Amino acid sequence: MKIAVTGKGGVGKTFIAGGLAARFARQGNRVIAIDADPSPNLAMTLGLSPEETGSIVPIAENEELIRLKTGTPYAGVFRLTFTVDDIIGKFAVRTPSGPHLMVMGTVRSMGSGCTCPAHSVIKALLRHLMVERDEVVILDMEAGIEHLGRGTAEHVDAMLVVTDANRKSLEIARNIFRMAADSGIAGVSLVGNRVTGPEQERIIRTFAEMNGIPVIAMVPFDQGVMDNGISGAPLREDGSPALRKIALLAEKFGVPVR
Repeated sequence: MKIAVTGKGGVGKTFIAGGLAARFARQGNRVIAIDADPSPNLAMTLGLSPEETGSIVPIAENEELIRLKTGTPYAGVFRLTFTVDDIIGKFAVRTPSGPHLMVMGTVRSMGSGCTCPAHSVIKALLRHLMVERDEVVILDMEAGIEHLGRGTAEHVDAMLVVTDANRKSLEIARNIFRMAADSGIAGVSLVGNRVTGPEQERIIRTFAEMNGIPVIAMVPFDQGVMDNGISGAPLREDGSPALRKIALLAEKFGVPVR
């Protein structure tokens, strides 16, 4: 099962991605959580400390790894064909929540220094994770589908577009849905998050109906989640309405309990 999670920054998509990854891991599945957001914070969501989080070197910024994978004896020339399966064993970090985490990092725009080799490694690694591995893969993306690219997008089993009732969040959700449809991505659905009551749920469902977007879950506002963001204290599923909803969402994908 390969699930991509996207949406406007600040709507809680990383919380949804981390909640799903942790739930699948608790069920005994092997899970790889991929942080592909330019502002990565999935590590702390999965229980790593700020110090442990700060020690993670994103793949795109690992100059030695990029050089080993793409380097040639010729200046300005890099390899386009290389293996990436060993990267997972060396650089995937085990988290207290159970999943292994990989932080992709930000690839600068094409043409700026060593961008092309880093971009090639990230692209190859994502395709390997999404196409050739049999773990549950949860991909926490930026607001868009660019990280997937041609040749990988069609292998995503589901794309969850996370939104709250804010108009800007809904507009970005609409744009992501259109891009995904144009790219042939199947299984795109909407997750309402931080829903404070019936009126906000009505706003989100009305928007989804008007744009032909199926709604797969409504996750309520949870003060415990907000408090956790301040204190860093772990959340328990039995004490969190939001995590209980995410557990129900996970069941909809039919991933067997190991």
